Amino acid sequence: MLLSAALVATASAAQPNPAKTRAYIDQAWTTLTRSQDECKSLLDPKIKTRPVLYVPAQFTMTPDLLQVEKRCNIDVHALPKPVEQLGDIDATRLPVQGLLYLPHPYVVPGGFFNEMYGWDSYFIMLGLVADHRTELARDMVDNALFEVQYYGGVLNANRTYYLSRSQPPFLTQMMVSLLDDPASFRNADEKRAWLEKAYPLAVRNHDIWTRPEHLAGDTGLARYYDFGSGPVLEAQDSEFYRGVIKWLIAHPNDNPGYLLKASQHPDAAEAARLKTESCDVSTSKVCAGDWYGGYRLTADYYHGDRAMRESGFDTNFHYGPFGGSTHHYADVSLNSLLYRYELDLRDFAQQLGKTADAEHWAQAAAARKQAMNKYLWRPEFGMYRDYDFVAGKPSDSPYLTTFYPLWAGAASPEQAASVRSKLSIFELPGGLAMDNRPSGAQWDAPFGWAPTNWLAVAGLDAYGFHDDAQRVAGKFNATIDRSFAADGTIREKYNMASGNANVKISAGYTTNVIGFGWTNGVYLKMEEILSGAKEKLAQ
Repeated sequence: MLLSAALVATASAAQPNPAKTRAYIDQAWTTLTRSQDECKSLLDPKIKTRPVLYVPAQFTMTPDLLQVEKRCNIDVHALPKPVEQLGDIDATRLPVQGLLYLPHPYVVPGGFFNEMYGWDSYFIMLGLVADHRTELARDMVDNALFEVQYYGGVLNANRTYYLSRSQPPFLTQMMVSLLDDPASFRNADEKRAWLEKAYPLAVRNHDIWTRPEHLAGDTGLARYYDFGSGPVLEAQDSEFYRGVIKWLIAHPNDNPGYLLKASQHPDAAEAARLKTESCDVSTSKVCAGDWYGGYRLTADYYHGDRAMRESGFDTNFHYGPFGGSTHHYADVSLNSLLYRYELDLRDFAQQLGKTADAEHWAQAAAARKQAMNKYLWRPEFGMYRDYDFVAGKPSDSPYLTTFYPLWAGAASPEQAASVRSKLSIFELPGGLAMDNRPSGAQWDAPFGWAPTNWLAVAGLDAYGFHDDAQRVAGKFNATIDRSFAADGTIREKYNMASGNANVKISAGYTTNVIGFGWTNGVYLKMEEILSGAKEKLAQ
């Protein structure tokens, strides 16, 4: 009888129940919220030394910060100089890595995170707005604007080791979500005053993507690029990079030239050469350990590795093994986001009566769209493809980001219909996978993610493909419900072939973090799509 009862309970617990998923999300916003006046929020599990909180160089130490320093047993330091743009501070020269101060509470992605992440924050904010948590949503946007003002741009996350890179640019869409929510501001005057302060910071954040380093050759398009070099500072050891070397040695036909013959213990002359050809073994323990089987990684690979992390698609094989050629591409995702960003800046300028600014942004968007049609739209494939401007050719494989131009409004009706006809490349029982080429990396097939599923669904819906949008939304949310019923949590990624959280990674990061902020937010947005379909049926 006890066994029978246990089996009944197990079967009952395993039944997907959207109401239970929804209840979890409602509680998760609180669980995932961090505030820098809480001691637990100041820890970094990746750093074993005493926690450090860095404040902008312009700040004077306030009594509140002094109190936090004492109460939480941390060190509070000012950055060595004001930051005008990303890369102004070389984080390798700081005495210790630490958290960067943010003035407001924020929602972290999940799991062990204590920092606010760049593109995660947009999808988290969509969920906060949908869940009527307006104050916290505004805090998220104000924190992002604070990062632009004091740290040079919206960062990968508010850690010193991210001072050299941003993430996919969703800042203006975060602003739009806030401005469109009637509960965000007490009145029209407050709303306009906020926009007047936010607009120049949004422009400054756009400047990141027009710096020479972020230009994709002479295409008129942008690329992902980190202003640092060598192994990333958040890497605590050489395990990841040695794994890359081992894979490349085992797959010589798939090596784009990332390997460099070198000694495990180079002498002074070789070490000096490696500074430019690979990385600085004399100053970086991780670099020194990045050796296996007679090989090290090239400097160009490290640039690609850093760019891959800025793209958010870490790790993938779409932009070369382990994403090591990411910086060689004019990327569909990035340029779609920038097109939407420029249209948003046009709209903001119009609202503020800045006619010349509005015309400038309209022209910038039109020029980007023209370049996207020239380099990224591939009529022979009927879809958008990333463009390798170094090799002068499009990517040889599809990627789910082909739907980004629909979300951004950059596609013509004919282009949108063509992209829509390629859904079968990506659509699986659980939702949309990143591509159709399994590699073992988490940003490739058969794995799917909340942000890319949402952007595809929203793009399809915007162009009138409502049935497709509702079908995919239903599949995605059903995957979340099934997985939640199985293990009682929500994850960062899912297996779209099996429609659950059974994600086995063999290349790169292997964990499937729980939480999870952007999945929570997208689940709520998918619910809106599905609710709209139900309302139509009821009419």
